[in-house]
Amino acid sequence: MRWRGRKRSDNVEDIRARGPARGKGGLAIGGGLGIVIAIVVLLMGGDPTAILQGGGGGPPPTKQAPFNPTPQDQELVEMIKVVLKDTEDVWHEQFRKMGKRYEEPKLVVFRGSVKSACGFAGAQMGPFYCPADKKIYIDVSFYQTLRDKLGAPGDFAQAYVIAHEVGHHVQNLLGQSDKVHKARSRVSKTEHNQLSVRLELQADFYAGLWAHHAHRAKNILEGGDIKEAMDAAKQIGDDALQKRAQGRVVPDSFTHGSSKQRMAWFDRGLRSGDMAMGDTFNDRVFNSVSPK
Repeated sequence: MRWRGRKRSDNVEDIRARGPARGKGGLAIGGGLGIVIAIVVLLMGGDPTAILQGGGGGPPPTKQAPFNPTPQDQELVEMIKVVLKDTEDVWHEQFRKMGKRYEEPKLVVFRGSVKSACGFAGAQMGPFYCPADKKIYIDVSFYQTLRDKLGAPGDFAQAYVIAHEVGHHVQNLLGQSDKVHKARSRVSKTEHNQLSVRLELQADFYAGLWAHHAHRAKNILEGGDIKEAMDAAKQIGDDALQKRAQGRVVPDSFTHGSSKQRMAWFDRGLRSGDMAMGDTFNDRVFNSVSPK
């Protein structure tokens, strides 16, 4: 991915030097890829709509070692700033076409744990989006997990993670995520899981749509980039994660979609670049796009 030497976003808050945060447990409504680390590290499920439950209490925090980021970590943060700027440019234009105004999210880079407006979350939960403060939270150590434990290396795989979480921000601004979360109390667990799948696949579509327009405007893609994103989407499908974690697949418990579905919706956004093509809540569109 061509990102070096390009304009960076001013909306990145780097709080790694503060060290892990502590607090009383809270409820963080994030999204997207957060459950990945929970499954890989804890070898268990959870609620991958990213209802993150923070743990508090315990002994008082010990004195933190001085913060000395590695050159690789610093490079990741610089890449994050460039990708976030690209998403800002793309979504400003898309919202303008809809007659709306895009509100840029903040992206918080932390280490260990963080206290968001949605609650307290540890790094093991991975990247998440908090609609209460309209911020995306990423511990850069997640990218090591993505590379080493999930077999999805590459800077464009990393960019896909960011674009997916920005997709949840777009859903929040457009009211799509709010409808799904409100439906939680009115439907069964299985039905809510199905709604969550549609929400997550739409965020994948939005990530593909971002790549479409960013490449057309700035020629960001290099050979192998699309494969990196597809490999990431494949590795974080519910079926792939469940099989890795527990040796079996339980489709009724899917909350993000299968590997094939995630790849298909990212590809649809990438190829079309058309917001109208990403209505995952329309059964006709959903069934025509999503392979099982």
